[in-house]
Amino acid sequence: MSNYLFNNSNIITWLQYFSDHTQVDLEHVKILDITRKNKNLIPTVEAHRCVLVFTEAGHPDIFYKMYDVGLGECDVIYNEGSNPEGEIKTDKVKNMIDRGINASAGMLILNPNARSIVKFGMNNDSFSTGSVKYVGSEIRSILLNKMQIHEGKNICVISGESIVIESALANGEGDIIAVEYKENDRHTLEDNLSRFGIQNVTIIDHVGEDTMAGLPIPDVTMLVASASMEKEIAYMLSINPNMEFVIYTLDFLVAGSMQKILDEFGIRDADIIQVSVSNLTSKHTYNTQPAPWIITCKAGQ
Repeated sequence: MSNYLFNNSNIITWLQYFSDHTQVDLEHVKILDITRKNKNLIPTVEAHRCVLVFTEAGHPDIFYKMYDVGLGECDVIYNEGSNPEGEIKTDKVKNMIDRGINASAGMLILNPNARSIVKFGMNNDSFSTGSVKYVGSEIRSILLNKMQIHEGKNICVISGESIVIESALANGEGDIIAVEYKENDRHTLEDNLSRFGIQNVTIIDHVGEDTMAGLPIPDVTMLVASASMEKEIAYMLSINPNMEFVIYTLDFLVAGSMQKILDEFGIRDADIIQVSVSNLTSKHTYNTQPAPWIITCKAGQ
């Protein structure tokens, strides 16, 4: 803690300052220190009614970015100094878009319209278009539930761009490793990370010691079955013998051979399901999505 700009003592002092000068109920405050690595400000504000944000001087576009994603009506409670003392001020995010942060300090951001639950399966129109064809939102929600995401869980996603985005939004305290083999897909993912204000994703171009050295060890890996799948599984097991896997494939032959492949890695009793989704249109016709097989398993059992 001593290496952090804001330690426990600083945080408690700022909490006392806001308690003394505002009517905000601090019982439900979410504390976010964006001076630390990979902290998602925008998704956190979107998901919480009250966020105590600690930041260093700079960030010239911090309020503009919040305004740009529809958070302009949020209230910001702050002071002009770097210490929790003196006059307290309140303003709307929309009135602060031309200013940055002038001191290392804490500020409260109030969002009365914060979402109260985590909902998987964002509409595909929410994502930046580019080189990527996104899996349907209903199927994506099943994949994300199979991954059993919770705060602080480290995740690796191989060739699943929209899975990366929703994993990062749902798990702001965890680290997400996104493996994208194609350069255009990496660019599309970067556009989406910027679009959603996500900071806790690291993009790499392949799975291996040279790209993953120094990165957090994943607890779960979601991958799309491909010719490199067995190599990917082998490497993931080498860094985490208790790895959880969620595997997506549209190929029945691949699904049918998965338990045999997993047996070679000592992984037993995989759960293998097929998911089919159809939508009834306003013209009373059906649009049927591709029906993938989803394989879920855990090593080390």
